[in-house]
Amino acid sequence: MHQIIRRVVVGAFCVASVAPRSSVQAQVPALPGTAIVTNKAPATATIIDVASGATLATLPTGHGPHEIVLSRDGGTAVVTDYGSGARPGSTLTVIDVPGRRVVRTISLNTYTRPHGLVFLPGDSVVVVTSEASQAVVLVHVERGEVVRAVKTNKSGSHMVGVASDGVTAWTGDIGSNTVTELDLYTGRIMRSVDVPEQPEAINVTPDGNEVWVGSNGTGTVSVVDTYMGSVVKAAEGFRWPYRVLFTPDAETVLLPDYTGDALRFVTRRTRKELGRIDFPQGGPQGITVTADGRFALLSLSREARVAVIDIASRTVVGYVPAGQTPDGVVFTSRVTRP
Repeated sequence: MHQIIRRVVVGAFCVASVAPRSSVQAQVPALPGTAIVTNKAPATATIIDVASGATLATLPTGHGPHEIVLSRDGGTAVVTDYGSGARPGSTLTVIDVPGRRVVRTISLNTYTRPHGLVFLPGDSVVVVTSEASQAVVLVHVERGEVVRAVKTNKSGSHMVGVASDGVTAWTGDIGSNTVTELDLYTGRIMRSVDVPEQPEAINVTPDGNEVWVGSNGTGTVSVVDTYMGSVVKAAEGFRWPYRVLFTPDAETVLLPDYTGDALRFVTRRTRKELGRIDFPQGGPQGITVTADGRFALLSLSREARVAVIDIASRTVVGYVPAGQTPDGVVFTSRVTRP
C-alpha cells in the first residue's frame, strides 16, 4: 500500500532525528501535570512531569508503538504496538501511569497492525483499528481480552473516531478512499462514504453530526455531514494532514501537518483558518489538548520533544524532551512525581 510505504520511508528518516535543542526551555511551569509519549524507533513510552520537564520513566512497549489513549482519571494509558515494515505488531501495551510501570501486554491474536484507538465511555474498553485485518476490535483493558471484532471490509482502516454515545464509530480507510460508519453495539457496517484520496486523520464531533477527515493524497481536510452524507472541503494546502483534534468546546480544530511542518488552527463552524505555528523540520505528529482547553501538546518527531502550545494566543510556551521519533501523546493534570 502506498501509505504504508510512505510511512516506512518517513520513519526511516526520523530515526536519524536530532536531540532536543538545549536553547529552549525543557519545562513548562504553567502546566502542572503528566504527559505520556510513545517513541516509535526505540519502542518505548516516556512519562514526563511537564512542569519540570523531568523524565519520570521510560517504559518498554511492543515494536513500533504509535498511538496512545488515557483514561479520564489519568490512571491508565493504552498504547497500540503497530510494528513496522515487514514486522506487523499485534499487541496493546497497558501502562499504570501513577505507578510508572507496564501492567500488561494484551495480545490481539490475528488482528494485526493495531493503530488508532479510543476509550469507550466507562474507560474499561478501548476500540482499536486492526489495519491489516480490515476491522476494529473492542478490547477489555483490565481483563486483557478481545470482546468483539467489527469488520470494515475496507483497505487500510487506520484511524478511528467515536461519537460521544460510544456506539457510533468511523474509520478512515486509506486504501479504499472512504470513511466507514460502524455500529459498535450490533457489530454492523452502517455505510461507507467516498472521500478524497488516502484518508488517514479522522475525528468525530461529540454530537456525531460531523466527521472531519484529512486526505494525504490531496492535502485537504474534508467534513462529512453524517445526516446528509455530503462531503465538503474545510481546509487545503497541507502536505500531510496527520491528525484532527477538536478543542473541548468543539469550536476549534487543530490540524498538524507532518511534512508541512506546521500546526494549523481552523474554526469548526466557519472553516476559517485562524493561524498557524511553523516548526521548521520538526515533523509535528501526535497531539492532545488539556481538559480545560488552554493548552495543546504536540509531538515533534524529528526533534525528540513535545511542544506545549497556548491555544488562545497560538504560541509555543515551552518544550519538554521525549524519546526518539515521538508520536502519540496524552496528558493528565494528575501530577506523577517520584
